[in-house]
Amino acid sequence: MTNSDIDILKRLKKSDKIAFTQLYESYWKPLYISSYNLLKDKEQCEEIIQDVFIEFWNNREKLQIIISIKSYLYACVRYKVFAEFRKNKVTNVELFEDLNQRFQYTTPETKLMHDELVEQINLIVKTLPKKCQEVYVLSRNKQLSHKEIAEKLGISTKTVENHITLALRVLRSNLGGLISVGLLIFLLK
Repeated sequence: MTNSDIDILKRLKKSDKIAFTQLYESYWKPLYISSYNLLKDKEQCEEIIQDVFIEFWNNREKLQIIISIKSYLYACVRYKVFAEFRKNKVTNVELFEDLNQRFQYTTPETKLMHDELVEQINLIVKTLPKKCQEVYVLSRNKQLSHKEIAEKLGISTKTVENHITLALRVLRSNLGGLISVGLLIFLLK
């Protein structure tokens, strides 16, 4: 975190409303644009941003921000956008059309969020047992079917399924339950 972030966080933990107003004014618009580029719904995006800042204020005393306040806020917005995708999966199928393109390249911030997510996933995958890593990489990065992986590694398809289940469980627990693993997999394809 920068010195400025550390200062703002200290002030926020002391319930400094001026610091909160400065934070809100600095980040409201770029966070809104980032969410709008994905959801294309003005009211929904306004609600998401409002919720993020309300939760930020309500949890200010407990916040443990390591990287930067900006990254933290973008992550909060990202999780809420993903929640909207999950909630509206039946009624808003068009949300998923070209999602990867929209998510990665609409703004420098969304490209950065995508890159950070991929990096985080790769670090988590490296912590998996060797065979589990191998199965996960063949499934998600090489796009092989469970049958193809089983044949290639000389294991049963049930063992492949078990490794994939373990990998996804570890990813979900490390990335937080707010991210849909299905959406994660979709984003990484």
